[in-house]
Amino acid sequence: MTPLKTIIVDDEPLALQVLSACLAEFPDIEVVAQCRNGREAIEATLRLQPDLMFLDIHMPGKNGFEVIKALQNDVMPMVVFVTTYQQYALDAFDLHAVDYIPKPLDEERLARAVGRALERFQSTQARGELKQPLIGAIDDLLQRLSDNADSAPSVNSAHSLSDAKLVVRDAGSARVIAQHTIDWVDAAGDYMCIHAEGETHIMRSTVKELVAALDERLFRRIHRSTIVNVERIASVQSLSKGDYLVLLECGEQLKVSRSYNEPIKQLLKKL
Repeated sequence: MTPLKTIIVDDEPLALQVLSACLAEFPDIEVVAQCRNGREAIEATLRLQPDLMFLDIHMPGKNGFEVIKALQNDVMPMVVFVTTYQQYALDAFDLHAVDYIPKPLDEERLARAVGRALERFQSTQARGELKQPLIGAIDDLLQRLSDNADSAPSVNSAHSLSDAKLVVRDAGSARVIAQHTIDWVDAAGDYMCIHAEGETHIMRSTVKELVAALDERLFRRIHRSTIVNVERIASVQSLSKGDYLVLLECGEQLKVSRSYNEPIKQLLKKL
């Protein structure tokens, strides 16, 4: 069959690069555009009329839900949401036969999403019938988020960064840490060191698991084993060969791994 014309949408340059590289492994997928915000996604959809869209939900400006609602039925592609929402909310997508991939990207889940898209494309369902199930899934999801406000933020709410918490369990006790107080995090074997307000808290976790638990608006990876609170960055120094050194308000200096240089460049444009 002819490869599905696909566009990918994410405001994180590194996320776009990773997703594009992964999709290149599927011969039935042809990435025809990469978009960094909702406006670009709408323009690319109207211009290219793709068959499939991988769409990040949380983006500045128009979020993923608003992109869907802005598109007309006659240009509506199949959609795979890329999201950090918890499982109870994501069930809404399955109920409406809309696929999703949790962040961080999982290759097995990506393969499943591609397989579902190919099956759906080959089915007799008209493309123009896709929008109403999507709208229903969105409305259902937002209702669930509203009903469970204590455990998950809504993309359309005035959710404060200071509300996000991280629970660190150790030897039968649990310490609740406000995420906005965390300066940085680094890995030590099978454990993560959480540096907050002059203290270091140790929790058993992988970097991947911790990234999923932290507020994506507040934290960025600068190394495969280091995460920083972007609001704690005092300055960024350019080193030789295109490397960077991040200086935090607490005085800590952290080197940026070269593979994470581009996200830091993009972050500096927003600061």
